[in-house]
Amino acid sequence: MERKEIKKIHLVAACGTGMGTLACILKEMGYQVTGSDQNVYPPMSDFLAEKGVRLFSGFDPENLAHEPDLVIIGNAVTRENIEAQAVLEQKIEYLSMPQAVNQFIAQGKKIILVTGTHGKTTTSSIMAHLFETAGLSPSFLVGGILRDFNSSFQLGSGDYMVIEGDEYDTAFFDKGPKFMHYDPYITIMTGVEFDHADIFRDIDHIRDIFSNFVRKIEPTSHIIASMENENLNQILEGCTAKVETYGQGGDFWFSEHTQKAARTQARIQGPGQDFGIETGLVGRHNLMNTLACVAVAKKLGIPDTLVQKALATFSGVKRRQEIRGIKRGLTIMDDFAHHPSAVRETIAAVKPFYEKGRVIAVFEPRTNTSMRYFFQQTYPEAFVAADRVLICNPCVKKNIPEDQRFSPEQLVADINGKGGDAYHFETPDRVLDYLVPELRENDLVLIMSNGGFDNIHARLLVRLE
Repeated sequence: MERKEIKKIHLVAACGTGMGTLACILKEMGYQVTGSDQNVYPPMSDFLAEKGVRLFSGFDPENLAHEPDLVIIGNAVTRENIEAQAVLEQKIEYLSMPQAVNQFIAQGKKIILVTGTHGKTTTSSIMAHLFETAGLSPSFLVGGILRDFNSSFQLGSGDYMVIEGDEYDTAFFDKGPKFMHYDPYITIMTGVEFDHADIFRDIDHIRDIFSNFVRKIEPTSHIIASMENENLNQILEGCTAKVETYGQGGDFWFSEHTQKAARTQARIQGPGQDFGIETGLVGRHNLMNTLACVAVAKKLGIPDTLVQKALATFSGVKRRQEIRGIKRGLTIMDDFAHHPSAVRETIAAVKPFYEKGRVIAVFEPRTNTSMRYFFQQTYPEAFVAADRVLICNPCVKKNIPEDQRFSPEQLVADINGKGGDAYHFETPDRVLDYLVPELRENDLVLIMSNGGFDNIHARLLVRLE
């Protein structure tokens, strides 16, 4: 269809971070936008309501009764979904999310695509804020709410668009990864590890996906890649695009890393660069994310002084080491970490700031991968730096064969076997019942989940009052 013929757009599975963001962008562009989803929870549900996007709870052919001109179908939707079936039966025009991004938003823009197993959202957010600080008025589409914009998107007037490029499959009618749909001007690659066990067989399968993506990139394009990831180094062998690296042994690196009063200081060095930075981001992994953005800024000729200003003023992303509240001298922090590498790095990043108290890690293994046995042997080591670990059964149920299921009880036993202090709980209610009388002044409660976790953060703060 011609864009001028489209007035009403409906999104199936609208509450995912990417789909919800797309819904808001289309609403801002002047389209009549509706959406539906099975599981509706903040912050995306609140964000959609603020933007005036009408949401239907649950999937139903009746959600299409207002006769949308176009339906965008999210990758969480199966062919058996009754609403998706109705779209096909009624012969309504439909697109996947990345197809819609290309058609409605990215046309004519130079795409800065951020890919990799970890750090995509934070790196994309730093990049968008850096462009904004430099006066480039970027467009961006990110899988999280940027605090500096109170939004996960922006329609800017400038030449550049920052997109968080997901390796997850596109839709039930397109099983290739989302990032294959984009033609990037510059690609950031943060690293490649095993994840998404529901669609990838093993690490070789994931390497193949990223290798196909690298082969697709035009020789005139540019790649900024982590030097510290062996999988990524293998994937980039024979790449025809220009490649620059960051991290230890790379073209861009950092030194003199110190952390004080929740601020990070370091020295950034690279081709023709040697300057100090200060940022509110903590942890070595966030310095790596920062390096990637510095390399892009250098490529585009953004002055170091503006890079310094952007990093100093970056306020972070919701659900990434986000302090949800402080009560009775206790800090409640929300983080999206779920992969063992992310869990380990997050605990290591926050621990130096809570030396007077304890870091109590509360974890919900909720993703398709973490609910399977793949990381059963890897998770224990990721948690050992925490002073106490509470593992809760996931709040969602998935049809996983018994012999493939992850065992929270075994994880607790393995952590304790390594000298840790870990406990298992059936429900968030039982976690709260245990936590409230156990907490002491100066403790940090680090709650890690990629879902709503039954709103445990807010409920804990209420209980502490």
